[in-house]
Amino acid sequence: MFARIATILATSLLATTALASAATAQDRPDQKAYLGLYKELVETNTTLSSGSCTTAAAQIGARLKAAGFADADLTYFSVPDHPKEGGLVAILKGSDAKAKPMLLLAHLDVVEAKREDWTRDPFTLIEEDGYYYARGSTDDKAMAAIWADSLIRFKAEKYRPKRTIKLALTCGEETTFAFNGAQWLAKNKPDLIAAEFGLNEGGGGQMTDDGKRLAMFMQVGEKASQNFTLTAINPGGHSSQPVPTNAIYQLADAIEAIRSYEFPIKFTDTTRAFFKGAALAQPPEMRDAMLKLVANPADTAADKIVSTDKTFHSTLRTTCVATLLTAGHAENALPQRATANINCRIFPGETVEGTLAKLQALAGAAVKASANAPIRPVAVPPSLDPKVMGPAQAVAAKHFPGMTILPLMSTGATDGIFFEGIGIPVYGVPGIFMTGDFNRAHGLNERMNVKSLYDGRDYLFDLVKAYAG
Repeated sequence: MFARIATILATSLLATTALASAATAQDRPDQKAYLGLYKELVETNTTLSSGSCTTAAAQIGARLKAAGFADADLTYFSVPDHPKEGGLVAILKGSDAKAKPMLLLAHLDVVEAKREDWTRDPFTLIEEDGYYYARGSTDDKAMAAIWADSLIRFKAEKYRPKRTIKLALTCGEETTFAFNGAQWLAKNKPDLIAAEFGLNEGGGGQMTDDGKRLAMFMQVGEKASQNFTLTAINPGGHSSQPVPTNAIYQLADAIEAIRSYEFPIKFTDTTRAFFKGAALAQPPEMRDAMLKLVANPADTAADKIVSTDKTFHSTLRTTCVATLLTAGHAENALPQRATANINCRIFPGETVEGTLAKLQALAGAAVKASANAPIRPVAVPPSLDPKVMGPAQAVAAKHFPGMTILPLMSTGATDGIFFEGIGIPVYGVPGIFMTGDFNRAHGLNERMNVKSLYDGRDYLFDLVKAYAG
């Protein structure tokens, strides 16, 4: 899914050139070729319930082969239990065997979409009022199509990169219990996807609804998403003779304790740089509080001000929230069992075990806390590597003059954690500008600004070349 960019910046960062009309975005022959790939990918249903990532991967593989990739350059993968959740790894070999490869990552699967809920067919790409509408038009088929299209363009140009470029298109990012292709590759084919660094979703740009660009972000690190269960068990009894304690009350007390608890403030190099940069665009009270908090994370008065913004609050610490409840067995009986799902977004460097211990301490002896499978890897934040940040800013100066890229830690989670777990730092690249509603990703009537898509495509194409040498 895309990083949750701080919407508070939308009203305060300096606006630059407004986006032009969408009509010119498809004029170039290479743009028309990209549209064909993008349209085919978007219109291929890749939901877990009724779609097939395997089909989508095969379609892209066929296009790569037609562009000149050999069979040996293309590796399709799936497992027998999940035949429709396969993926593809494609390799464009570099000229310098000593230069470490780079990895392009995108996921093919999309969130479920019901036709009866949408204004338009979610699996037909429809252009309207300067937008492409469809499920996956933003998350994450825009990037998947851009990466595949870039490799095709490289072949057409007879471009030979210095470093090998690898492309991994995977399935399972959007669903917790699905087969996850990125996790499978990291565990079973680490040599196939080995790279010095990876480029992924999670960064981007922010623009107003009328198309003015506001800010650019490089995701450098993310939280780990982990679910926990609280369980309260009680003998119960007849509801006509209530007692002060039952399973629901015990669970409610535990949830209230968790709701009232604030995990301690932590900073990474990324979040420290983010708050320093973002502070400059804030009103005086917020600006001063942000800078004070960077200087002293124990400043509770500053924290109180900064945390009035939910994005800033979540960027500062681990967060845990109750998301599901199940309780009782009959309307005329005291409840014997009550459970709650607690969804935590764990700050880089902290652990599932440590978070579980804190939840158990808060819940008390009458309620048991447990970690739910699957247990995700601990988030490993990449460094603010000048070799990554520098080219991104340099290419931005060409495509988006006046824009400065801020490092951002995502409060959400991507498949990058699986590659970071085996030593590949993964960065969420900027380039595609989105509105404050994140282009309605995961929601109804998901859409992509046409001009923004093609501008982002050109930026990312040049960015890959800059990294590849």
